[in-house]
Order: sequence, then C-alpha cells, then structure tokens
Amino acid sequence: MDFAKLMADINDFVWGPIMLALLVGTGVFLTVRLKFLPWRNLGYAIRMIFRQKKEHEGDISPFQSLMTALSATVGTGNIVGVATAMVLGGPGALVWMWISAAFGLSTKYGESVLAVKYRETNSVGEMSGGPMYAMKNGIKNKYIGRGLAAMFAFFVVVSSFGIGNMTQANSISAALATSFSIPSWLTGGVVAILALSVLLRGIRSIGKVSSVVVPSMAAFYFVVAVIVVVVNFAAVPAGVAEMFRMAFSFDSVAGGVGGSIVASMLTSMRWGVARGVFSNEAGLGSAPIAAAAAQTDHASRQGYVNMTGTFFDTMIVCMLTGLVIASSGALGTVDPETGKLVSGAQLTILAFSSVFGEYAKLIVSVALALFAFSTILGWEYYGEKALEYLVSNRKVIMSYRILFSLVTFIGATTALEVVWNFSDTMNGLMAIPNLICLLWLNKDIADECFEFQKVVVEREKQGEDVDYPIDSEDLQI
Repeated sequence: MDFAKLMADINDFVWGPIMLALLVGTGVFLTVRLKFLPWRNLGYAIRMIFRQKKEHEGDISPFQSLMTALSATVGTGNIVGVATAMVLGGPGALVWMWISAAFGLSTKYGESVLAVKYRETNSVGEMSGGPMYAMKNGIKNKYIGRGLAAMFAFFVVVSSFGIGNMTQANSISAALATSFSIPSWLTGGVVAILALSVLLRGIRSIGKVSSVVVPSMAAFYFVVAVIVVVVNFAAVPAGVAEMFRMAFSFDSVAGGVGGSIVASMLTSMRWGVARGVFSNEAGLGSAPIAAAAAQTDHASRQGYVNMTGTFFDTMIVCMLTGLVIASSGALGTVDPETGKLVSGAQLTILAFSSVFGEYAKLIVSVALALFAFSTILGWEYYGEKALEYLVSNRKVIMSYRILFSLVTFIGATTALEVVWNFSDTMNGLMAIPNLICLLWLNKDIADECFEFQKVVVEREKQGEDVDYPIDSEDLQI
C-alpha cells in the first residue's frame, strides 16, 4: 500500500467527524458546567489582558503568555484555512467556525486553569506546566494519569516539528517565492537564523518577541482587512445573509456569494468546525503550556486571559478574512488554467486585490510570513516543554532548540507531504488525552471557576482592587 496515501487516510480519520464532535461536545459540556461564566466574563477577560498586578510566581507576564499562545495559534490557518473552508464548505462554514469558537472559549479556559493549577518549577527555576502536568498531578490514578501525560507529550514533540515548524517555514518560502521570486534556500536560511537567535534564550525571549510581533501583525492585518470590507461594504449584508442561509439550510447551492460553490449544511458544519479548531487549537492542549508560564495570582485569572486567544484568533481574525472574501466577490472564482475553484492563499490574494490590486500579493505574503514565523516560535516552546517532561535533561533541551531552528531550513526548501500528514495526525491525537483530562478533572475546573467568581470577579466588577489569596473566610464556596 502507498504509505503516503495510508498516512493521508489516517489523518482524515483523526480529523474526521468523531474527533470534531468530541472537541465541540467537550466545549458545550464545559460551557454548561461552568454556568456560561466564560461567555459572561469575556469582557472582564479582555480587560485582564492589560492589567498586570504585582509580581507573582511565574516566568512571563500574563500578556506575554497570551501573546506566546497567540503566536502559535494565529498562523496560516487564519488566511489559508478560512479560504479553504469557504470553498469546500461554502460561505456557511464561517458561521460554524464562529459557533465552534464560542464553545472553544470554555475549553481553552478549562485547559489553562488546569495548566496553572498543576504546574511545577523545573531545575532552573522556570515554570513547567500544561496538560501533561495536569494529568500527572491531577488524575489520582497514577497509571492512567502518567500514561496519558506521556502520550500527550510525545504527540506534542512530534507535532512541533511538522505543524509547528516545517509547514510554517514552507508557507513562508512559498509566499515569498511566488510574490517576490526569493529563492527558498535564502528564505530558509534567514528564518533558521532568526528563529535560533530568539529560541536559544528561552521563554523570556519568546515572550518578549511575541509581545511585539503578534500585536503588530494583528494590527496590520486588521487594518488592511477592514479597508477591504469598508470599500466593499455594499456587498457585506448579502454576504452575511448568504453565510447564515447556507449554514442552516440543506439547500446545497450558493446564491449571490460564491455561485459556483456547492455545499450542504453538514458540509458547512464539518469544514467550519474543522478549520476553526485547527486555527484556534481549543481542545488540543497546546496553548495551556504557555499559560503555565504566566505570573498570576490565581489559575482562573490566567484561564480567562488565555481564553481570549480563541476570541481574537477565530472570532476576529478568521471572521475578517471571511468577510474580505465574501464581500469581494472572489468566492466561487474558477481558475482558467486548471478549471478548479480558486482556494487557499490564492483566493485570499484575489479577495484583497479587489481593493489593493497588485499590492494584494505583498499584503498577504507579509501577513503569511509574520503569522507563520510567530507560529514557529510558539510551537518550539510547546515542544520544548513536552520534551522536558519526557527527558528532563537541560543539554537535550538546548539541543532541541538548535535542531528545531535548523529544521526550519528543511521545511522551507522541501515539500514533504508524508511528514506533514504524519505530524498533522499527531497534532489531532493530542486532543484525545487532553479531552479525557478535561472531562476527568471538570470538577477541579468548576471549583476554581466558582471560587474566583465569588471572591475576585464580583468584587473587581464593583471597582475593588482584589489580589488573591484574600481572607480565608471569603473562600467559602
């Protein structure tokens, strides 16, 4: 049997309907279990991003922790993934992407709470946390807990080289080669050197760089996307109406937006949820590794801060990409050379060109390059912490940083579809032990949530300056 086809089939199964149902189902369960507090406190959570209280135990600020997590989640999926979802699932896929993200808020909150609650301090005084430590320290059956933790950590390390490294580097080199004819070897060399210069200094360096790169690239993309939407605003109402019509209708043919697109409600749901989860990573267990490094007074506070990553990634950036495509009239365009629908980055470029013309290539290429490079930085930290859990040897960790940087050159210069499918499968498999942990420890999440709501959130909303822990008599739930 063709190994490449076998890996592709396995990958399709791992990211198939059962996995997507588990991911969204866990989000629905946690949303109800937490009495919709992640939704009700979204505004509070956004305010907490910029509120640095006095120094607490941790390596980086809550803002830097969120930016590190966002650096890994805001990536090519926000540009390429959205366009692909709207072609394969129709305009309605964007609605389902948004719905899955809404429930993903609770999932991301729960993951991050457990990561901070069960984190440890390593041999050099840095915080180590994430689902593997929650499984190890939170699940009382040590055999199950440690077994799930080892599985999760292994999947993260493997995924870091593929989804978090090679695919991103290849996206950068492909974008720059197409737009500016820059040789892939040159792009690969520059990316490898830049990555090595940041990664060798560890999480504090990653946090500092991410806190500059992520807001800058997000602001740049936000501005240019809003310009396109405003210029094409006359088409926005019809585009939004078509999205909702196709999201909840079994009528399979698109109307004014994407007239060549054929997609049923179930198809829209499948591709919207799949691309949404792939983009914001809610339920995969990656972002909580960054949450565990934050300086915070309570696990729930950082849970709320990191939860906003799903909001910004999918509900803002992905939504803007979708509106740009829907309002531009580019969706449903057929490539005259291939006879197939234009998809992926080319569709996004075509949409931006409706306003920016030839400069659209420059805009999308720069956005892709920045998004992908930041993803490389974030995923190195995830892989490093997972490897540290498995090995706990500082020399091995330093070697991993160097190797990870060098692998970006291979990714930029080589198209390895088998490797990509394999790492994509490992990326999906991360969710299995993580979801088991979330459901197993749902009481821990709820207790942290309700305690924080009573003794901190309600008081802070009334204008009090509350720092946890406070008087013991206030801790009665």
